[in-house]
Amino acid sequence: MDKALQTMIDNMPAKTGKSLAEWVVILKTKGFEKHGQAVKFLKTEHGVTHGFANTIVTLSKNEQSTTNDLLTNQYKGKELLKPIYEKLIVEIGKFGTDITNSPKKGSVSMRRKHQFALIKPATKTRIDLGLKIKDKPIGGKLEGSGPFGTMCTHRVQLTSVDDVTAEVISWIKEAYDTSV
Repeated sequence: MDKALQTMIDNMPAKTGKSLAEWVVILKTKGFEKHGQAVKFLKTEHGVTHGFANTIVTLSKNEQSTTNDLLTNQYKGKELLKPIYEKLIVEIGKFGTDITNSPKKGSVSMRRKHQFALIKPATKTRIDLGLKIKDKPIGGKLEGSGPFGTMCTHRVQLTSVDDVTAEVISWIKEAYDTSV
């Protein structure tokens, strides 16, 4: 990546109030068809300068197509699990502006300075939520890491949106808080 572009991305939270990942989520919910519409929205509704607005829109298109391809493939044949994933992303997004979600071929890694959670559609009926919480006792729905090995310390199996309870969110928040 170009050094100037990377500097702009690094400065984005301070200059615009949100990280690139947060802007991508906002633009995704709007579904603008034209580049100019999205730029105008960022400038008028959020007070973003033209340079940042243009960069955000351009990068969001690139990121969205790559992310969408990876997520589409992850949830192919597992479409009923997508609302669980979306609820997790919304809840995790509330923790702070320093979160990066990195879709991979079979999972999405949630990172701060370090990975703190991993969302994986494990079967057609279950998402495995991996968490990294040092010295947290295992019990109830909070299981050992299982198939995640050393990538995570714990696993929570989710089969419906209702499984994303306040308790599960508190475990994710604990993982987030300790990932600095």
